[in-house]
Amino acid sequence: MGDAPAPLSCAGCAVTERRAFLQNAMHGVAALLGLSVLNGTPSFAQQIVALSTTEISSGADSPVRVETRYPVPTIDGVSIDTKNDVIIARVSDRAYAFALACPHQNTALRWLKKDNRFQCPKHQSKYKPSGEFIDGRATRHMDRLPIKLEGAQLVVDTSQEIRSDTDASKWAASVVKIPG
Repeated sequence: MGDAPAPLSCAGCAVTERRAFLQNAMHGVAALLGLSVLNGTPSFAQQIVALSTTEISSGADSPVRVETRYPVPTIDGVSIDTKNDVIIARVSDRAYAFALACPHQNTALRWLKKDNRFQCPKHQSKYKPSGEFIDGRATRHMDRLPIKLEGAQLVVDTSQEIRSDTDASKWAASVVKIPG
């Protein structure tokens, strides 16, 4: 009958579309925040903590780095960003960024505030607030993400996970000291 449809190309695949969507969404949030201040409702702007995501590439052959910014936590605790699969933890004067997935079988980790630790709900692997493995089926610490401090923001590179079993020195260095 007719010609068969042409095979789909990978141009514009989900990863590219997701990044474009995130950038457009951040621009929309910024515009809304600006409008709320212009309309005399600064409390709306004060209640929303917008995350900004930036893609950085130094050439066609270099990998794309995706940086997401978070406010520096003022107290010890954990924030989970399910949209970007990132956990931000503040422990004393240190901040860490982790991949949300348990390194054992990629199940989303949970923070147990009463026990002051992370735990995998699937096989019960347990981790310290610093991401160090305590007990369970996992065979390594939680995967960290590169993190740096810029002013009052933590900048996290969400494009690469650092495994403790393959790059122990880089894993240990993926921490930020928060000035007192």
